[in-house]
Amino acid sequence: MDYIRITKENIDKEHICCAMSNKQSDKKKEWLKERLDEGLVFYRTAERGKCFIEYIPAENAWLPLDAPDYMYIDCLWVSGQFKGHGYSTDLLDECIKDSKTKGRKGLCILSSVNRKKEFLADPKYLAYKGFEVADETDCGIDLMYLPLEEGAEPPRFKECAKKLRIDEPGWVVYYTDQCPFTYYWVPRVVSEAAEHGIEIKAIHITDKETAQNMPAPVTMYALFRDGEFVTHGIQSDKKFFALAGISV
Repeated sequence: MDYIRITKENIDKEHICCAMSNKQSDKKKEWLKERLDEGLVFYRTAERGKCFIEYIPAENAWLPLDAPDYMYIDCLWVSGQFKGHGYSTDLLDECIKDSKTKGRKGLCILSSVNRKKEFLADPKYLAYKGFEVADETDCGIDLMYLPLEEGAEPPRFKECAKKLRIDEPGWVVYYTDQCPFTYYWVPRVVSEAAEHGIEIKAIHITDKETAQNMPAPVTMYALFRDGEFVTHGIQSDKKFFALAGISV
């Protein structure tokens, strides 16, 4: 299999694997362009499809981490026809090689040890590849890591990531432009909910500093209800209404 690394020179003409439409692709590409100068790497198969890895130096990651000199993997996604051919290993090996070249102490990624959660890496696969749990939260989202040098201190969540509470009542969702699914579903769900008398306050995170001080381990999408963290799973309108206990 041949692979492509997304750069400033080719990003406008290359497909972004996780986008569902041209509009979503454009939004995702704008987010990526701003991160490329911060060391972000988007590496994918030459063939179109959902088979890619996205990673960035942890100090520039959009989530609350204390992981100096680590590389954070935003997303490792292989699905559909690409599953079962070893492409995940190819992508991860490229990340490891690149991270070693750049002097990184290790890799870290969000997962969940107990079971696979949507939008998080498969814990069984990560454990098979030598990853271990570095830190945990009460919502079942864990930080896993793979040291690349002996004696590397494990990365940690910032304390704010374990707070899992905000002071605002009602439904509140925080989201970024990192994932194309957020800017498709968030406005739609907010609108659909309003038609059924439910107000959702949507807070669009547009800078790294805000993301790095969030009261949840996931900043791409974090849904709260009456101050309590509910889920990191991006809600469709049907999923949200089920979550809210409303029949439509």
